[in-house]
Amino acid sequence: MYLKLKIMTSLRAVLAFNMREQRHVLKLSQEKLAERVNAAPHYIGMIETERSFPTPEMLERIAAALEIDAPDLFSMKMYPSEETGSIKQFQERVISDMAQVLSYRLKELEQDTARPDAANGPGSGNETKLV
Repeated sequence: MYLKLKIMTSLRAVLAFNMREQRHVLKLSQEKLAERVNAAPHYIGMIETERSFPTPEMLERIAAALEIDAPDLFSMKMYPSEETGSIKQFQERVISDMAQVLSYRLKELEQDTARPDAANGPGSGNETKLV
């Protein structure tokens, strides 16, 4: 079982997440946000997909249009409510789930290695390997 975990650390990723989430809270489309900040909808899409990064002036216009302070565009704790969740809560749930899966798998491996049957014994070629 392979589990990929991408933790958002880049400013572009945090900005994109917070813009999308706040747009959804305000029920704004990319087009409506673009109108409010005097930009093309395509440009808003580029920011939200991390392919473009706005100027400081545009960041201020985006924050005003989203009815938040500009520094909140980069906040990791912008959405602590249960409705939208927070990045920190999400990360904690993922880590907890991973710990449970790993604990379960380790117990399985311990049981497999504790079995005395020759088919799974040392040198049989059926040893369990941790990857």
